Amino acid sequence: MKKVVHEKTRIEKPFTCRVCGYPVNPEGGGTQHRNHCPHCLSSLHLDETPGDRASDCGGIMDPIGIWVRKGGEWAIIHRCRRCGHLSSNRTAGDDNPLLLVALAAKPLAEPPFPLYLTERMAESLGQTMPEEKLPEGKRPARRAHKNDE
Repeated sequence: MKKVVHEKTRIEKPFTCRVCGYPVNPEGGGTQHRNHCPHCLSSLHLDETPGDRASDCGGIMDPIGIWVRKGGEWAIIHRCRRCGHLSSNRTAGDDNPLLLVALAAKPLAEPPFPLYLTERMAESLGQTMPEEKLPEGKRPARRAHKNDE
């Protein structure tokens, strides 16, 4: 496995985000290796492997999700608009906390299937949804869905 020396590729000058126009200080947020905008969390596709600056793509990398690294540290998953390459970048102390939480919550807020189907699926399997185990007066009201018949 090739060891990457990040010191050679460190960005030392402030830059302007190509997505939102935010002025970015590379030394902000407690990191010396700034690789994304702390305001909109976008990045650029510059690396093939972390720190090598070997990519010829140069496309904008959109933040599409969050994952938790060993030890509990959060990292941003980016996808390149131009070529579809996926990468992971550590979060920095000055990253937009509301946008980080929104990225982390997105799979729950926008699941890849209609939520009303989970109730129907449970019923077809003879199972009950958790709220049905609550006493009658404590159950949340069931909302009608446009696909209900």
